[in-house]
Amino acid sequence: MPEQDDVIGVVPARYGSTRFPGKPLVPIAGRPMIQHVYERASRASLLSEVIVATDDRRIVDAVEAFGGKAMMTSVDHASGTDRLMEVAEILQAPYYVNIQGDEPLINPDHIDACARALLEGAAMSTLSARIRWRHEVFDRNVAKVLIDREGYAICFSRSAIPFPGKFLAQGRDIDLECSPYFRHVGVYGYTLPTLRALAAAGECELEKMESLEQLRALYLGIRMKVEIVDSVTPHVDVPGDVDEVESTINAKGNG
Repeated sequence: MPEQDDVIGVVPARYGSTRFPGKPLVPIAGRPMIQHVYERASRASLLSEVIVATDDRRIVDAVEAFGGKAMMTSVDHASGTDRLMEVAEILQAPYYVNIQGDEPLINPDHIDACARALLEGAAMSTLSARIRWRHEVFDRNVAKVLIDREGYAICFSRSAIPFPGKFLAQGRDIDLECSPYFRHVGVYGYTLPTLRALAAAGECELEKMESLEQLRALYLGIRMKVEIVDSVTPHVDVPGDVDEVESTINAKGNG
């Protein structure tokens, strides 16, 4: 039985990615990507255990081959959160951190930041990092987040929020050192009741329009604690990203 303070790290890993089929098993520096993610997540001090949740036996076999834990889940899940929910209903632990399966350089401290927020009473948690480059403010591929004075999310958007109307009207550039521009970093922490509420509600119009699943929580009135981290680790979205990540790993001399 789970303990009262157990935090389970779950890595959703789907084999049939449209843009990159078999992505969790792509070799990076001699090991499948899912192994890099799993091993780095396992270094997080506040996780009780790490589990890969997948829809494919090949991924289960790969995880078990390096000594990790994996669970088969339904092939019908529309999102990683749905896959995590299936695991949560089986385990019945109180807290979960959703770890992206395409971040082989994930920082264990970032995972701990999400877990710590849950243990301190947050219903849901996530991460953000200060935007350092002007083009990211207007890049729709970069999700932005507004944060209130207590450290909770106000809004997420692919648009520039807050909109720099004052700067643009005066012909000035954005002062990124003094502005509240933060990019969302996609690691999430949930209590079990929060996961259940999100799963029961289904998609809302806000998340459909922005293609940002986290807007469902705000729509439901779930307060989301945002922990600020100092860096963003690279994703492997398409095959062309593998070489860059592999070079970084090789340069550091470890996974």
